[in-house]
Amino acid sequence: MNRDRGVALVALVTALMTVPGCSDDSPDHMTAEADPEFAELQTRGAEAMGVDQYTSTHLFDALPDGGRIELQRDVDDPDGVAQIRSHLREIAAAFENGDFETPAFVHMQTVPRTSVMAAKKDVITYTFSELPRGGELRIVTSDAEAIRAIHAFMEFQRTDHRAGGEEGEPHEGMDHDAMDHGAMDHDSAASTGGHDAGSGSSREDGAGD
Repeated sequence: MNRDRGVALVALVTALMTVPGCSDDSPDHMTAEADPEFAELQTRGAEAMGVDQYTSTHLFDALPDGGRIELQRDVDDPDGVAQIRSHLREIAAAFENGDFETPAFVHMQTVPRTSVMAAKKDVITYTFSELPRGGELRIVTSDAEAIRAIHAFMEFQRTDHRAGGEEGEPHEGMDHDAMDHGAMDHDSAASTGGHDAGSGSSREDGAGD
């Protein structure tokens, strides 16, 4: 390598180290280094949802009548907010038709109890609502088996995404052995600040769909 090329290479590396996200100390880099499987899930999540998973917050609530999925941006991002709302509307339509291919892609496996949710699609309603920095999807049913399936779905999502949300009442039928996603770390679901902004959903939660 001649002297000019060596100087140019040093200058290029120095410039890259000043770009946010390119430093070895960036949160994304450290997450990928420490837990590549979770980093891959975050990458697939960004592809499926259209927003950066590290700067967005998920909540997965298990509720008495079903559940609730919330996704909001952590920063002011009108384009990202619009993308989240579009994604949640698409998910609502897909779930209503018994189609759970998107979560299967994100998690690289069939998400537990989605087969029950698909079979019970005629007794489950999916309703999208806008939130200040994104939106929410309410999942409601009066069918006891469907409620158990929805709660299992939410439990899996909270764990795999390391996200927050209401845990609901203990229920039978959750097959923990089926949750084969070796990167899960229950201790990593340490909470971070929610971002209500008037939606009535401010709770401590983790980031990540």
